[in-house]
Amino acid sequence: MRLDAKQQIAEDLHERFARSAIIVLTDYKGLDVAAMNDLRRKLREANIEYQVVKNTLLVRASEDTGVAAIKDHFKGPSAVALSYDDPVAPAKVLTQFAKDNEKLEIKVGVLNGKVLDVQAIKALATLPSREVLLAQFLSALNAVPTSFVRALAEIPRSLVNVLTAIKDQKEAA
Repeated sequence: MRLDAKQQIAEDLHERFARSAIIVLTDYKGLDVAAMNDLRRKLREANIEYQVVKNTLLVRASEDTGVAAIKDHFKGPSAVALSYDDPVAPAKVLTQFAKDNEKLEIKVGVLNGKVLDVQAIKALATLPSREVLLAQFLSALNAVPTSFVRALAEIPRSLVNVLTAIKDQKEAA
């Protein structure tokens, strides 16, 4: 590969590293073509970019980005999974694929400049999706005013119950 082509790849990767919310570094050694195609298809369905890159280009592209913190891990066959909006999706897809296919190894990740080890990536994979988290948040927001209205409505209801009990007691006497 010519030098200018390598520089173009490094610049493109640098720009994508700067934009991405999460980057997960994997070792794909031992995966056959069918397994790699299956992994790429699953990642593409989740709107995640997956690219096999030379380690020297990864080091050059990671300069001045949050990915520079993991450049010590750029050894052996390396591929990066990038997601720009949903940080949970790559962790879910890669963790599930690694369970089914033991030859895929998740090395390390970077989430908004913070380094994630394998355990943190697996923990991230157990989180519900963004839509589910938003629904849970909205239901919690909705529960507070509903409970408040119930509490306010309970005061007059309790007063009516007390007055009814007093009336029933006086009628019985």
